[in-house]
Amino acid sequence: MSRIRLHPSGRTVECRDGETVLSALEQAGYALPNNCRAGACGECKVKVVSGQFDQGMVLDMALSQAERKDGYGLMCMAKPISDELVIEFGTADAKPKLFPPRENALFVVTDRIARTPRIVELRLRPLGQPLRYWPGQYVMLGDASAGAPPRCYSIANAPRPDGEIVLQITRVDGGPTSNWAHDALTVGAQVRLSGPYGTFIGDPSVDSPVLCMAAGSGLAPILALTDAALRRGYRPPVTLLFSAATKLDVYEQGLLAYWQAKYRNFKVLVTLTREAPDEGLTGQSLTGRIPTILPGLFPDLSNHALFVAGSPPFVHDCVTAAKLLGAKDDQIHSEGYVSQQLPEAPSPDRLMANALA
Repeated sequence: MSRIRLHPSGRTVECRDGETVLSALEQAGYALPNNCRAGACGECKVKVVSGQFDQGMVLDMALSQAERKDGYGLMCMAKPISDELVIEFGTADAKPKLFPPRENALFVVTDRIARTPRIVELRLRPLGQPLRYWPGQYVMLGDASAGAPPRCYSIANAPRPDGEIVLQITRVDGGPTSNWAHDALTVGAQVRLSGPYGTFIGDPSVDSPVLCMAAGSGLAPILALTDAALRRGYRPPVTLLFSAATKLDVYEQGLLAYWQAKYRNFKVLVTLTREAPDEGLTGQSLTGRIPTILPGLFPDLSNHALFVAGSPPFVHDCVTAAKLLGAKDDQIHSEGYVSQQLPEAPSPDRLMANALA
């Protein structure tokens, strides 16, 4: 048995003999970015401050000889061989360390899907190095020369080996960028993204029941967060409460049904605000606004981690209702659609944008 110490927080994780650092971190609830789990992509690269480890077989393209000399390792294959291994992970409070944003990274639109009458999904593949990001963050998309100023859109998928980024964009009446994305961006078009930005990522070391509340394309960052958590083996109950006006406004039903069938700890609740409940929807169907029906579903939220995404009024009302049920401030993570241009350096106390015109 070895001990992994996280620097600079000083938190420790036990690692069984023969277990990889990545596996030990995940079992302890820490979300280290990873994709291939085979030493080929480099996504789980971190610096080892002290201690010894067996790196195993990894590709030079994922971990160069120079990086090895500088103390870096791929944690998906690394196995501690000393009593203690100290690695750089996160900040002083052990929260994830944000990746530095990149400007104007070139992507190609590989697919576009009409998810609802007002939401289009764009699938983008990088022409260069993939953007490194945490699930829940967002990017800037636009084309000023086409009259579409850069706007913020949450990434709707967890990181993938091919670097694909999925955006779900709501058409906003009179919104130049959302209308450009809906009407002008076709498969094969090249676009530029800047990012990642945002701190809607929570604390991956938290080991408590999770309640996600989303409306409209606020579902996007929730999808990324949920996908990453379930894939890394998050065990406490995870409930997604999704609000839509009508049945036509509910999307990603296939993916949500798959998660609910595969993961026993995952549950979907869909509530419609302008139609009666429909048993044809994925998960349990309800009616009414989330703040109104929340007390009947979760009378005590004092032990839950909450993630809320949608319009500012939706987020405000859900957070207010959750606090009346005992939800703690440090366990509430929220993201609302707010109007902004190019973001400044991300700050933890700032309400991050999800999508806008």
